[in-house]
Amino acid sequence: MIFSPETLAERAKSVKIMGVLNITPDSFSDGGENFGVDAALRSAEEMVACGVDFLDVGGESTRPGADPVPLEEEIRRVIPVIEALAKNFPQVPISVDTYKSRVAELALDAGAQWVNDISGGRFSPDMFHIVARRGAGIVIMHIKGTPKTMQKNPHYDDVVEEIYEFLVGQAEKARTAGIPPEKIVIDPGIGFGKTYEDN
Repeated sequence: MIFSPETLAERAKSVKIMGVLNITPDSFSDGGENFGVDAALRSAEEMVACGVDFLDVGGESTRPGADPVPLEEEIRRVIPVIEALAKNFPQVPISVDTYKSRVAELALDAGAQWVNDISGGRFSPDMFHIVARRGAGIVIMHIKGTPKTMQKNPHYDDVVEEIYEFLVGQAEKARTAGIPPEKIVIDPGIGFGKTYEDN
């Protein structure tokens, strides 16, 4: 495709804006300001007023070097927030940022419609099936390693080819599990297991 001002303007009409709510005390992007239901609702209200298309809720920091959060703690953080968002902003789709299938399952039951999985389905083998059974969507992201290890000398022989092959392969697994193509989004994972040059 040849890009011109006209074609770029046309493509921009399909751009969606996601408002990110990190329900963590140690978030690298908001410093923990959304920790708790009331704080998250206040931030969400501002985001919705500004026109976001989605609200993305995460209960585990994925900054470089971050330690994993225990399953029950992640559930305790995100499920009440998702329930409150679904009640207060029923017109705004909600995604849950998790790689744990149990968190995803409970979040979808609580009102989320999408799962934003930084592992692209690798860390929880049943993730795609859980998403498919609930008719939800999936964001498949590429990461090399884990948040704890991802920035320790990441190396690729061909960064574009390796990420492309991973995303295509995981998207095909998602389709095989029963997730329709229109509910599959791919994310190259800028900053997740990549050097400055890789990004």
